[in-house]
Amino acid sequence: MPAISMFYGIIIKMYNNSEHNPPHFHASYQGYYATFNFDGELIEGDMPKRQIKFIAAWTEIHKDELIANWELAINEEPLYKIEPLR
Repeated sequence: MPAISMFYGIIIKMYNNSEHNPPHFHASYQGYYATFNFDGELIEGDMPKRQIKFIAAWTEIHKDELIANWELAINEEPLYKIEPLR
């Protein structure tokens, strides 16, 4: 599962295969693992509240890029990196 962004110790990944819907990405942080939808909402797993806020903000900024990467992923094409939260 390729990492597509990293910021504040958070690693954002997306499977590069024809993974099931709905569109989502995976985040990890210091032993926490969670899945988020493209609205930045936690849909599975666990993550500290502060990191959830960072991930939600990043998702809001990069939603179009996440959607574009999802389209690449379901076609099993290489994903591109997305700028970190600054």
